[in-house]
Amino acid sequence: MPGADNTLPVLIAGGGIGGCATALALSERGIACRVFEQAEAFKEVGAGIQLGPNAFKMFARLGLTDAVNDVAWFPDRLVMMDNFTGERVVSMALDEAHMARFRYPYGVIHRADLLDVIVAACRARPDLIELNTSSKVVAHEDRGHSVAITLQNGEKHEGVALIGAEGLWSRIRESVIGDGKPRVSGHIAYRAVLPRSEVPEDLWSPSIVLWGGEKRHLVHYPLRRGELYNLVAVFHSQRYEEGWDAYGDPAELNERFASAVPQCKRLLEKIDSWRMWVLCDREPVKNWSSNRITLIGDAAHPMLQYLAQGAVMSMEDAWVLANAVQEAGGDYPQAFRAYQQTRYLRTARVQLTARFYGDIYHAAGVTRELRNQLLSQSKGSSEGMAWLYDGV
Repeated sequence: MPGADNTLPVLIAGGGIGGCATALALSERGIACRVFEQAEAFKEVGAGIQLGPNAFKMFARLGLTDAVNDVAWFPDRLVMMDNFTGERVVSMALDEAHMARFRYPYGVIHRADLLDVIVAACRARPDLIELNTSSKVVAHEDRGHSVAITLQNGEKHEGVALIGAEGLWSRIRESVIGDGKPRVSGHIAYRAVLPRSEVPEDLWSPSIVLWGGEKRHLVHYPLRRGELYNLVAVFHSQRYEEGWDAYGDPAELNERFASAVPQCKRLLEKIDSWRMWVLCDREPVKNWSSNRITLIGDAAHPMLQYLAQGAVMSMEDAWVLANAVQEAGGDYPQAFRAYQQTRYLRTARVQLTARFYGDIYHAAGVTRELRNQLLSQSKGSSEGMAWLYDGV
């Protein structure tokens, strides 16, 4: 683009999974990046996340497959149980037929392990990727042919473009879209991780198991090659706290699951310290770019966790964005328009479908009975997820 200085780096605000994946994808195309993470280290809060075949498709393209496989767990099936009656609703085998259909596996991983893998790949490219910690971006300016940011410590940096990857509460989103606070779903999640040795043998399963119930559900699965056991309990609540790392109240949790089957209650009783977060998302939007500034991941399209696609969508964003920049020949405003045009309908479908899945998991009364009947008749077919798992 005339007047632009494409020797300047791309600036990325946020050093989570999406921000670092974007730096990695851009560097593969010879584009220099500077990543600014507000924390003192590149780390993730939270615990396990599920990775559909579309995630492993991204790992292959980013050269991360072997490193991810070393720390991931590959479950044998996805199972949904009814936590009121104890009946098995549906089970989907993650077998050779599933692999043949989607070409990539289904796995689970600790968030921190996934970020470690991506950061290590970024550190292996010091000529193109500069990683900065304790570097909170507090202000930015679009100068037309470049962008500038100001850090909390007063430092200023100039770049050819700015990518907001700061998650749900993105400051950059507010300047680009200006749609205020996120939408509070009324659902709250408690998460915890148990050592394998503390899980009763009859409660341990190599599968991903979801216990659906009235205004609540529990999901559990192994992590780190089976060394850990990840538990996430979700229920309806009006409690509200910003952030992802507040302490939960075990008494409230046990009260919400008081009528659940003994298997669920026995697992919950094994945990005496829970972390919690309030589940929020936003309405889908068509535009999340302004000239040389754009958004990725939760900054662009935050979604509820019921499809387990938040991190995966941010990695897809990274790949599509990097391709758009390469195809535009360094015309960043054009590249950002092409990137969001490619992404907005797919990410909107994930956002809205995730809400719907939350309703399915938490169904009550006749709706719950109908859910169980329809899902049992599906016989665990994964073809209905092809739109998602086939990836980009």
